[in-house]
Amino acid sequence: MYLVTGATRGLGFAAARALVDDGARVVVTGRTEERAGKAAAELGGLPHALGVAADNADSGTAERLTAAAVSRFGRLDGVLISVGGPPAGPVMRMEDDQWRDAFESVFLGAVRLARAAANAMGDRSGDDEEGVIGFVLSTSVVSPIGGLAISNGLRPGLAMTAKTLADELGPRGIRVVGLLPARIDTDRVRELDALSGDAAKARAGHEAGIPLGRYGTSEEFGKVAAFLLSPAASYLTGVMVPVDGGALRAL
Repeated sequence: MYLVTGATRGLGFAAARALVDDGARVVVTGRTEERAGKAAAELGGLPHALGVAADNADSGTAERLTAAAVSRFGRLDGVLISVGGPPAGPVMRMEDDQWRDAFESVFLGAVRLARAAANAMGDRSGDDEEGVIGFVLSTSVVSPIGGLAISNGLRPGLAMTAKTLADELGPRGIRVVGLLPARIDTDRVRELDALSGDAAKARAGHEAGIPLGRYGTSEEFGKVAAFLLSPAASYLTGVMVPVDGGALRAL
């Protein structure tokens, strides 16, 4: 049983879909009850999926979500923490409030969710199935992305927090993994391309730098996420897995 945040569309929904297709049960979240309920319905509704409205920046969200998952399904085996990207723009144009708001949702909200999920999963060291915490990050963990100053600032710190959690939670039988998507064909990436003034030209330029020569699909990302969260990846922890078509040049 998995909790997937930010799962009403894009990468979060694709991951939830892949999990359900593999036979898992999921709690999916969105900013409103309507959006969360619609996403759950598209995943087949109960007993496969439950939708819950949530804002990751709210300090009470993490405990409320994990409690809802355990109450409905009796246990929590994993969480995939996904949030919308912070505002685009260069360092010199980003206001303090934009940094603070992004820190609350992207960074601190994710840490709270990981902490609450770990507490809900307890000690799995003697269990047949380990627990797992997954973070949806970005290739900005490894290399800065032009025009995304806040993401470039926050994502690497969250990745190192995930690595630290892997050390802390490994003895308890809980794995911690990160996913680093790049140019995946989502609404968010299309919006970023449009900021250039010529979305088609921007896309062509990005595709030219991707060895596979194209943007990825949400479904491709979702399958990687479902694998990392599944028992099939039981000996993987502390890893950051690029889902980028080969765009990152570093090892």
